[in-house]
Amino acid sequence: MAFFSNRIKEVFLSPLNILNPVLVQVLGICSALAVTSQLKPAIVMGIAVTIITAFSNLIISVLRTTIPTRIRIVVQLVVVAALVTIVSQVLKAFAYDVSVQLSVYVGLIITNCILMGRLEAFAMQNTPLQSFVDGAANGLGYGMILVIVGGIRELLGRGTLLGYQIIPDVAYEHGYLNNGTMTMPAMALIVIGIIIWVHRAYFYKNDK
Repeated sequence: MAFFSNRIKEVFLSPLNILNPVLVQVLGICSALAVTSQLKPAIVMGIAVTIITAFSNLIISVLRTTIPTRIRIVVQLVVVAALVTIVSQVLKAFAYDVSVQLSVYVGLIITNCILMGRLEAFAMQNTPLQSFVDGAANGLGYGMILVIVGGIRELLGRGTLLGYQIIPDVAYEHGYLNNGTMTMPAMALIVIGIIIWVHRAYFYKNDK
């Protein structure tokens, strides 16, 4: 039982840190660049990917012994596409403005490398519980980076977080200006690059 608990703990914590899908494996970069100009869509995208990754892992793990090897990729795509469609419709019904901001990137979750990688590398070989935890953890690891990047870009580019002004008016009265380039996709790449550099430098230092 102790081994089981330690295994679940390892599966959950690794994607949040030393095996983060964005920082270490450099997966899901396209959507990370596209939806992080503001914090709100970054949060929603992170939640959507977490839900889809967790439940697709769970479903594929439950079905893994019954899926013919030759069509396993097709089955995985069907499962992910069904979950993406459900999430997309929920967003349109309850958060339409955010779904418009996310544009086609919700639909493109179907081809997200993180999802297909976890389904093939983990869910097809492990139990449903471990697969669910792995999917949730990888989604949270991905979403964590989106939130950090989205928060930095919105704060420096607009002076707000979640639409609420954070930088006080007195700062603007004394000459502070929002950095408009922070709202451009190129800055997302630079911010993510800096985060990756800091993350790898820290762990490289510890390893030494």
